[in-house]
Amino acid sequence: MKAEERTFVAIKPDGVKRGLIGRIIKRFEDKGFKIVGMKLLQVTPELAAKHYEEHIGKPFYNRLMYYITSGPIVAMVVEGYAAVESVRHIVGATDPCNADVGSIRADYAQVMEYNVIHASDSVASANREIDIYFKPEEIYDNWQSTLEKLVYDEERYKG
Repeated sequence: MKAEERTFVAIKPDGVKRGLIGRIIKRFEDKGFKIVGMKLLQVTPELAAKHYEEHIGKPFYNRLMYYITSGPIVAMVVEGYAAVESVRHIVGATDPCNADVGSIRADYAQVMEYNVIHASDSVASANREIDIYFKPEEIYDNWQSTLEKLVYDEERYKG
């Protein structure tokens, strides 16, 4: 069985401005993920530069920086079984035209440059991005969801 993981998710400025916060969060909660950190914040140029450091020098970097700092985002730490892979599936392909029907990007985005949401692409990226946006004391993981109890209760497998 795959392990419980954490991943970083950000509802981008276009998602916040369009009033999609509740609908997007509901997708993760409906799937059974536990949100252990969440905040609304304005991304500063310094914070954006840390987040997107791997894109420095690329032709789209300036547009990306403008976009992510153009309004508030909702930053989240999402926890659960195979969180990175599963959350990315819920989010959909970066280009909404290639996103699976029913994914967040297929449902709410039209163009790649304004694709509503970000989700970490690996456990390493998730850890790095969580550290950029959250202090350890801003993560509240000392509670157990109902689904978490069902998925991770090893006692029920003992015979």
